[in-house]
Amino acid sequence: MKADIHPEYQTVIFHDTSVDEYFMTRSTLKTSQTIEWKDGKTYPYCTVDTSSASHPFYTGQQKILDTGGRVDRFNKRFGNRSTKK
Repeated sequence: MKADIHPEYQTVIFHDTSVDEYFMTRSTLKTSQTIEWKDGKTYPYCTVDTSSASHPFYTGQQKILDTGGRVDRFNKRFGNRSTKK
């Protein structure tokens, strides 16, 4: 690898403000904010609006759309044209 062309890869604390959840991961994100973590060390800190802790897909709160109605409307409108010639 070439020297001095890659961003610094460091441990960063992310805070999901919608559910007040904190998590630590590695990132190249640059931020001026810092926070003291549970281990007593200070890490860069970034707030996010949505993470896997609050997103409906990951929490199981996602709404299932009724696609059956769409299929029925399509078949009613266009019918089964594969048998007609």
